[in-house]
Amino acid sequence: MAFNKNSRRLRIKKSIRRKINGTDSRPRLSVFKSNTGIYAQLVDDLKGHTLAQASSKELGAKNNTISVSKEVGKKLAERAVANGFDSVVFDRSGYLYHGNVKALADGAREGGLKF
Repeated sequence: MAFNKNSRRLRIKKSIRRKINGTDSRPRLSVFKSNTGIYAQLVDDLKGHTLAQASSKELGAKNNTISVSKEVGKKLAERAVANGFDSVVFDRSGYLYHGNVKALADGAREGGLKF
């Protein structure tokens, strides 16, 4: 039973991570959001390396909006395509696929990533 929102998210995150895994040919797109920003990274779980990353802090955003999240997704996709990745596994990290998480995913798709 979840006692608060964060412990519920962490429980769901563990369940998701049991099912998906990133490789060097198809990395995992992991999302983290806070009250002030959103962060995304491509992870190769076999080696434990981050292959590309983007955040709202790089864009100079002061708060977390849907338009900023979409730009973060596009920036990550741009870096991923430059590194030779076109297909990823999306890891929402226990967050609902709604709002900022969905906007980041849509931005990544518009940037050229497939998932």
